[in-house]
Amino acid sequence: MEEQRISLDQLDTLLVRTMSEHPRTGFLEISRLTGVSRATVQARVQRLEQAGVITGYGPDIDLPAAGYPVLAFVSLEIAQGGLQEIAEELGRIPEVLEAYGMTGPADVNCHVAASSNEHLQQTLIRINRIPTVVRSTSVIALSRVVAPRRLPLLESEQRPRPSRVPNYRGA
Repeated sequence: MEEQRISLDQLDTLLVRTMSEHPRTGFLEISRLTGVSRATVQARVQRLEQAGVITGYGPDIDLPAAGYPVLAFVSLEIAQGGLQEIAEELGRIPEVLEAYGMTGPADVNCHVAASSNEHLQQTLIRINRIPTVVRSTSVIALSRVVAPRRLPLLESEQRPRPSRVPNYRGA
């Protein structure tokens, strides 16, 4: 499915915030919490889903609580033209939580989780055995300073008021 870009307004960000704060709440309750009709809430949420803005509904997992207290970031230098291969190979390693193609000295940066330092070492060995990996550098995260978040970014921008939503009284 090809992603389409949409412009978010104040109601969209309010709905995302409300759904984040009340993740198991249905459209009727979101309607009550926001003061917007259920039909409008449902239509807006479906629009956000179809546009790829809302990509899922959790659950959020606390990896240390689930037995994976060791988190690391691994920077990879790869053979030229090897991005597709590295993406496929990293996708086969469950400890790789996410990976990004980068600018700068590293070509790929991975977020990795492990149950212990020994488990992390085994994962790093597995990553280094991928034929397109030329060099790797890893650092272990000692603590989380800022938790993953999206709402502050969405709410930092001045958004237009929604049109054709008579019950919306937003900010």
